[in-house]
Amino acid sequence: MTDSARQKIEQELKYSAHNYNPLPVVLSKGSGVFVWDVNGKKYFDFLSAYSAVNQGHCHPRIINALTNQANTLGLTSRAFHSNPFVEFSRYVTDYFGFDKVLPMNTGAEAVETALKIARKWGYEKKGIPADQGKIIVCGDNFHGRTITIISASTDPDARGNFGPYTPGIESIKYNDVKALELAVQDFNVAAFIVEPIQGEAGVFVPDQGYLSEAKRICSDANVLFIADEVQTGIGRTGKLLACDHENVKPDILILGKAISGGVYPVSCVLANNSVMEVITPGTHGSTYGGNPIACEVATAALEVVRDEKLAEKAQELGEYFRTSLKKIDSEMISEVRGKGLLNAVVIQPKYGKEAWDVCLKMAENGLLAKPTHGDIIRFAPPLVITKIQLEQSLEIIKNSILYFG
Repeated sequence: MTDSARQKIEQELKYSAHNYNPLPVVLSKGSGVFVWDVNGKKYFDFLSAYSAVNQGHCHPRIINALTNQANTLGLTSRAFHSNPFVEFSRYVTDYFGFDKVLPMNTGAEAVETALKIARKWGYEKKGIPADQGKIIVCGDNFHGRTITIISASTDPDARGNFGPYTPGIESIKYNDVKALELAVQDFNVAAFIVEPIQGEAGVFVPDQGYLSEAKRICSDANVLFIADEVQTGIGRTGKLLACDHENVKPDILILGKAISGGVYPVSCVLANNSVMEVITPGTHGSTYGGNPIACEVATAALEVVRDEKLAEKAQELGEYFRTSLKKIDSEMISEVRGKGLLNAVVIQPKYGKEAWDVCLKMAENGLLAKPTHGDIIRFAPPLVITKIQLEQSLEIIKNSILYFG
């Protein structure tokens, strides 16, 4: 690390809250699958801002949409109609096959919105007694960092010393249909929220049939099935949505991250009229949600995914990537798992070296990835990556792991 980079990191540590533990690189530029640090060193980006940059860094179509709209009209609030939102609301509902959209800005906001909708639906449509509504979540989930969402978490770091917690949230085991079947026997359950693949937990892929059976169980019990596809959506897992692998249509769909290609904070909640009609004027809102810039950026980002067939590309290259990872002959690799281009390697410590050390070595060799939960390295490159670039990346990953034996 150069003195200049070290000084910048020290400055950040002095003036910024220590809520992250970044790799010791200071980035200054990005394009496509690459980022560059302040010293001009080039890296493959294999985190993609936690799958927000599926379309690659600074995609020209998305940047053009951003700059053109920013020069025209930036923010009106939803106190007035805006033409970009009129067009976006039609486009995004057609794109994903729902009646209505409720726009927000961040993934956590969208999750909060979905939970509010579900509770209101539970009282007004299902007939749950006032203030008795329950939401079922899965253990080891990651839906965000707000008070209500950490109340749904089982992660001690996320929850510790942030109580008291929001009531009415019950946790069951992930990938366990029997646990869900038992939980929804309670009439007061309004909804079940689930990540189709648990990303932050370490890319845990459920058994084939879990999602479709969970949806059936919810439908039979008159419980809303909420899919949090903030990280798994928009082509990342080899389908437009991870739920599409089992032809599951959620009652409520949560989107964020790559819906803007990582260019602008955009999220949204989609549902059909029978659910969304519980939201009426004054019951929910956001000053920035659905702003003109967000609408144009998100439209362009979704067009890129469709026109460049990024979901299909993720499916093909993901299979090649996992097959290649499994061929690396190292005792440090205890498991490879994933779907599409959302993948993870579980690292077995060796000679005192762990996943963090492997990530430091990969950075030294020109590839950026980050550990999660200590022993898991998540690999999620931009979906615009070519096979040649993927092969080059695999060589870096291989050499970095084999460096430790």
